[in-house]
Amino acid sequence: MSDLTKQERRNKITSLLHEVLRLLGENPEREDLKRTPGRWADALFAYMEGIEVDPESHLKVVFQIDQDECIPTSEDMIVVDNIQFTSTCEHHVAPFRGVAHIAYIPNLKTRRVAGLSKFSRLIRVYARRLQLQERMTQQIAAAIDKHLDPQGVIVVVQAVHFCTLQRGVEQNSSSMLTTARRGLFSERPELENKFQQYLSMRLDTSGVSSSVVT
Repeated sequence: MSDLTKQERRNKITSLLHEVLRLLGENPEREDLKRTPGRWADALFAYMEGIEVDPESHLKVVFQIDQDECIPTSEDMIVVDNIQFTSTCEHHVAPFRGVAHIAYIPNLKTRRVAGLSKFSRLIRVYARRLQLQERMTQQIAAAIDKHLDPQGVIVVVQAVHFCTLQRGVEQNSSSMLTTARRGLFSERPELENKFQQYLSMRLDTSGVSSSVVT
């Protein structure tokens, strides 16, 4: 990280973005654009705020379910679905947005679980940086696997990429689906099938997915 203060970095970025507008053929001194470089710089800091945060810190506070409440078999899973996010693709610095779905099977010995908000915060931090959807999906699964030590975890991410909407092939209805598996979800395909069936049932009845990624 730079030794400059955040304000010093903001000032330098604002100056650079002023020059970007000029090189694009705009007049950065016209009234409607005078404050745009500064606003643009502030927006970039917001889009990239996850760079300075350890995403795994949100999983360091976990709790144990009681022995008599513990998931009794490796068939039962905890599912957190439709976690919305917006990220920035590192290839074209364009946004992509969508939803993430997570399922994990707690370890029968440690019985570690995390609160629902922890997963939303974990995904937000990974999303608020220059990203690839494929990498982000793997990072989420790896963090959960590391800190909860579950019998298995699976992460499914579906997103629309604006670089394909606004440039290149301009595909308005195309979305990308990525998955990451650890533990039992890698070893037993029937568990993933159960998870996918659950998601199909939830998404068909809620309509949440279509409203988020389109």
